[in-house]
Amino acid sequence: MHIALFHQDVIDDQLIREIEKSHTIVSVEKKTPRTAVLELKEALNIEHRAHLRNLGVLHQTDVGFLPKHFKGSDIKVLAMDMDSTLINIECIDEIADAVGKKKEVSEITEAAMRGEIKDFSESLRRRVALLKGVPAFALDEVFTQRLRLNPGAKELIAGAHAKGIHTLLVSGGFTFFTHKLQAQLNLSETHANQLEIVDGFLTGQVLGNIVDGAAKAAYVEARCLALGANKHAAITMGDGSNDLPMMHGAGLSIAYRAKPIVKEKADLAFDHVGLNACLDLL
Repeated sequence: MHIALFHQDVIDDQLIREIEKSHTIVSVEKKTPRTAVLELKEALNIEHRAHLRNLGVLHQTDVGFLPKHFKGSDIKVLAMDMDSTLINIECIDEIADAVGKKKEVSEITEAAMRGEIKDFSESLRRRVALLKGVPAFALDEVFTQRLRLNPGAKELIAGAHAKGIHTLLVSGGFTFFTHKLQAQLNLSETHANQLEIVDGFLTGQVLGNIVDGAAKAAYVEARCLALGANKHAAITMGDGSNDLPMMHGAGLSIAYRAKPIVKEKADLAFDHVGLNACLDLL
């Protein structure tokens, strides 16, 4: 079993010594001063994993578990969620603020991301309906005034492109923002939902099919297939329950400052380091 340790600056050797108290370490590979991969003799159950992650928290270190099938040199696709993963906000919540409905919309968003609302498409349509009458210029204001890239986002995309990896942004958010981010970051491919705008105002409707969890997974699998590979060739990153389908079965799944249900199921959970930390494994 291989585990990975990620720190913002330097891995604390004391953490490795503490891990050694409860697990037999076969080898330690320092990928960089801030990232190390440990091979453990035994497999880990759920309790072991929780214990190691808790140990990591005490040292401000993210602890992840590498799947047997993960091989850094085989990665061909980097697939990312947008809202609260690549960027710092949930765009729909900020658009709703323009008409004083942020609280109503964000409550639905949070419930959907926690997995309490099972039908993402229905939750999205309910939220978008609340945006009826929002002026289109409010979208521009959200992008220029409120939207920021999360730590390590630029470095992650640039590093992936340097290694010839296809970057795929798959979002339950909106094309208005994914198109701007694609131009800004030179992303290879983006997919999201299109808001209907008539006479300069949002109608409260979404055009076409909803990009939900199943659609995200399908886009990832299709891109891997087009590149002559299977899903093991993809790294997938997200924060909400609708990201779980694309994360399942990936070469490596990463939960970024995510909801508990996502952290529990992901291979890596980044709470202390930036998005680009995973590049150290490639």
